[in-house]
Amino acid sequence: MGRIVLDKVNKTFGEVEVIPPLDLEIEDGEFCVFVGPSGCGKSTLLRLIAGLEDVSSGRIEIDGEDVTEVPPAKRGLAMVFQSYALYPHMTVRRNIAFPLRMAGLDREEIERRVAHAAEVLNLTAYLDRRPGQLSGGQRQRVAIGRAIVREPRAFLFDEPLSNLDAALRVGMRLEISELHNRLKTTMIYVTHDQVEAMTMADKIVVLNAGRIEQVGSPLELYRAPRNLFVAGFIGSPKMNFIEGAEAAKHNAHTIGIRPEHIEVVGEGGPWRGRVGVAEHLGSDTFFHVHDTGLAETITVRAPGEVAFRAGDTIHLSPRLEHLHRFDANGVRLA
Repeated sequence: MGRIVLDKVNKTFGEVEVIPPLDLEIEDGEFCVFVGPSGCGKSTLLRLIAGLEDVSSGRIEIDGEDVTEVPPAKRGLAMVFQSYALYPHMTVRRNIAFPLRMAGLDREEIERRVAHAAEVLNLTAYLDRRPGQLSGGQRQRVAIGRAIVREPRAFLFDEPLSNLDAALRVGMRLEISELHNRLKTTMIYVTHDQVEAMTMADKIVVLNAGRIEQVGSPLELYRAPRNLFVAGFIGSPKMNFIEGAEAAKHNAHTIGIRPEHIEVVGEGGPWRGRVGVAEHLGSDTFFHVHDTGLAETITVRAPGEVAFRAGDTIHLSPRLEHLHRFDANGVRLA
């Protein structure tokens, strides 16, 4: 249950084509993340799957059934939005139970499903509280609980953590991943945060201007980005791109090297430059290096506390086995 297939799905708003025809398969039980910059079409694509937007052309199938014209409530999907959309006057118990009461289920079945969802999400102790008495993370768990009780074929998450602070985001990332491991239900998750995508996904779909740039596992996209867009979007800090004579040495228009694949060395490294900014984070240090003889500023990620400060001279050596080469069209070379 929960295999979703998009066959030449297209969406236009008037004369504007926001989703050019695309094909995509999401397997049963997969955690699939749509990622890309703001305005790339990822939320629109999710809403097409949910049935909240009409498809302009193409087909959407769920478990082999054509649902292109099926209304949202009958697709067997549950959606969780970035706004919790909880009823403030209702208890947690009544908020979670609300879609089941609307569907006319009997009281015993509603109580069973609510109790199960509360146990899965560690909300049992909060069932008689109202949303105003909960933290942001707890409220998001209530919203997820309201989706769980529907026992859907797939969960759709539209940037559900964007309203949380950094610490809560990390905690909720783990909770949603653990929830997927327990339920084994298909999940499609939209985010602009590539760290969320890398840490949560079985499969990442990178979108740009409504087009799919690449589909693959997090490590596939990290190790072998198909083009400059994917290479620059996946990875934090982003990949360094270098053009000109240095790229020509490697028979490429552009070369890419990730900050973690540049070593700080003693005298004799091929790149010598001046530290512009040093960001000491404890476990890692990021250096932004100027005046290397390259046109570009180079970002370097060094493990631990490396004793360089702004203005210091630093010697660098790229690990050539991790070098990425791109042609004049931005396409990865073998």
